[in-house]
Amino acid sequence: VPTLTGMRQEGCPYVGILYVGIMVTSEGPKVVEFNCRLGDPEAQVILPLIEEDFCELIQQTLNGNLKSDVPSQTNTPITQGKKSAAIVIMASEGYPGTYPSGLEIQGCEQAEKELGVQVIHAGTVVSEGKLLSAGGRVLGVVGTGSNLKAALEQCYAGVQKIHFNGSQYRSDIGRRGLERLDLQKLKS
Repeated sequence: VPTLTGMRQEGCPYVGILYVGIMVTSEGPKVVEFNCRLGDPEAQVILPLIEEDFCELIQQTLNGNLKSDVPSQTNTPITQGKKSAAIVIMASEGYPGTYPSGLEIQGCEQAEKELGVQVIHAGTVVSEGKLLSAGGRVLGVVGTGSNLKAALEQCYAGVQKIHFNGSQYRSDIGRRGLERLDLQKLKS
């Protein structure tokens, strides 16, 4: 809100998507960057939480109907609902350096049969009827649930169903968030 207010006061009101990259430090949250786009994997974990039609929200923005700095004062409310999301990127062995391509990927359909799991293709190609890796960041596996713990459980349940040679992924995604939630429960 301070950024958008300052831009408006300087005669440059912002209209569109403004993504704020934040790092949580021992001194509190710090802004690392602003992006005027939804990048991946950020968009892939945010968009499943928005209950409204995203295209309609974009149209409302273009029409000037969705422009308030204060979400509660917008003409079109944006609701997140009561769920959380998490994403784990499945990458090729060697990423972010040199990595192989053309590795057969199996299990995406089985992963998406898990409740709350969506597989997003980033570096894939279909060749001769087979799904193959075609990049370093191959897949994003999104899990949604009633809270962060449930979202992470769904996400990793999806990851466990997907296989390609040399696949790698982080197993600590969301760990700090869960630790903070546990600390808050202990304090209350």
